[in-house]
Amino acid sequence: MKHWIQDVDNIILEEKNLYDSNKSILNIKDLSVDFATLAGSVNVVRDINFSVRAGETMALVGESGSGKSVTAMSILRLHDEEKVNYSSGSILFNGEDILSTDQRHLNDVRGRDISMIFQEPMTSLNPTFTVGDQIMEPLLIHKGLSKAAAKKQALELMELTGIPDPLYRFDAFPHLLSGGQRQRMMIAMALACEPKLLIADEPTTALDVTVQLQILLLLERLQKEFSMAILMISHDLNLVKRFADHICVMKDGNIVEKNEAQQLFSAPQDPYTIELLNSEPERIIPENEDISNHLSPELLSAQHLQCHFSVKSGFFRRTNHVVKAVDDIHLYLKEGETLGIVGESGSGKSTLGRCLLRLEACKGEIFFEQKQIDQLSHKQLRPLRKEFQVVFQDPYSSLSPRMTIEQIVGEGLQIHFPKLNKQQRREKIIKTLLEVGLEDDILWRYPHEFSGGQRQRIAIARVVILEPKLILLDEPTSALDISVQKQVLALLRDLQVRYKMSYLFITHDLKVIEAVAHRVMVMKQGKIVETGLTNDIFKSPKKSYTRSLLTASLFKKTE
Repeated sequence: MKHWIQDVDNIILEEKNLYDSNKSILNIKDLSVDFATLAGSVNVVRDINFSVRAGETMALVGESGSGKSVTAMSILRLHDEEKVNYSSGSILFNGEDILSTDQRHLNDVRGRDISMIFQEPMTSLNPTFTVGDQIMEPLLIHKGLSKAAAKKQALELMELTGIPDPLYRFDAFPHLLSGGQRQRMMIAMALACEPKLLIADEPTTALDVTVQLQILLLLERLQKEFSMAILMISHDLNLVKRFADHICVMKDGNIVEKNEAQQLFSAPQDPYTIELLNSEPERIIPENEDISNHLSPELLSAQHLQCHFSVKSGFFRRTNHVVKAVDDIHLYLKEGETLGIVGESGSGKSTLGRCLLRLEACKGEIFFEQKQIDQLSHKQLRPLRKEFQVVFQDPYSSLSPRMTIEQIVGEGLQIHFPKLNKQQRREKIIKTLLEVGLEDDILWRYPHEFSGGQRQRIAIARVVILEPKLILLDEPTSALDISVQKQVLALLRDLQVRYKMSYLFITHDLKVIEAVAHRVMVMKQGKIVETGLTNDIFKSPKKSYTRSLLTASLFKKTE
């Protein structure tokens, strides 16, 4: 009798576990979201319906401004309560409506049961606290661990997410880390309490391909281990195809198509979905141009370039570690050429770019148009600043929140072209905005009113309007969906041909580099591992590190 009861109990438990694994942990029903603006109420999301089961990955894809992030942030009610109105629908998490729950219960859910990885880590991390303290925070609040236990677990999470030398970086502030390292810190914070639902808003945007694969495989493993549901927001269709179970395609606040991932990719139904799938970057550099560029004059060159940082700790702030971000680099860049710089996060790519443009203190010789500029004072450099411009990786922190779009894009014109009158400046601003895929009715709006991809296009417009000879592009398309990415790459190429501009193109997206770069330079730990023509590097890489980068960029699914 005892054994029979035990067998029945086991059967009931198995059936319950099977039911729980198929149960929808998140149900969004008929959700509509309105925002209050100066022009009145604007409906940004309409009649959204989808569900996510425990252990499942649901992906929201679509163009920048389609409503993906608005939908995701509504799940945790992260919008300004005074400006948002959830005009209809419900968001059910484990059967409880998030939209009607009280603030105290919502605070318990945030970070413990539902965690979120934000798109822009620099603006999401607190600049006044070390990254170690910020990873410890959810462990102290939600798990009640002691400081010693929380620090131990935080270091384990940092190591788990692939952060090099976690003990050294535990006491670092966010601004001291690279973009990829900051994103991994965000992921470590999000995974700290083993949430039931993880909202990943562009979780690997700032990561190079090898770390992308590591992080996504890590999320996949943790998802299986804890039956964690994942809501992924991404413009990377290659990534979504590899990791998502189901996909919702959004456009203008609506879901236009919803299906299983493999079915959607093999037989898309909606014209917009078909358009997205046809927007993968293709090589836009003629084959003979790679060789002909060798005859062009050198625009930029550097010899023996070095940039070392001292890591200090303790009460007396003694140096206990030296980071060789750039270690004896030699390079050149021809007029009208694009040099792609790739490598893992923290390899020194962005630091190298800043050194070349004299935005970072360094040692070595730097020549621009045959003129040595490494010894010039800031005053002597000022007239040259028009000739080399930068598009930064994080558009939100590089755009002034107090300036309108007209002021931001036109600021350089006022400094470098003072003879233009107000009407002439406005005409040039409007023309440039249209070139980068923006409308002229945004002149009086502010950066916070735009999505991440739209802000990046504003940042590109601010630089392109000056028609410089050299542009440092630090992850310029990382925040863009693929259809807009293709337009921006075509725009950059058109400007390069028209004005013979040169690009230092820093990115982790090897497909973009293959499309736009004449030559590629691979970096690792501050040194050049391999350099050569783009076709040679992609077809027959000589170094094992380069081969690993190329393999990871394919996101091949292992059975």
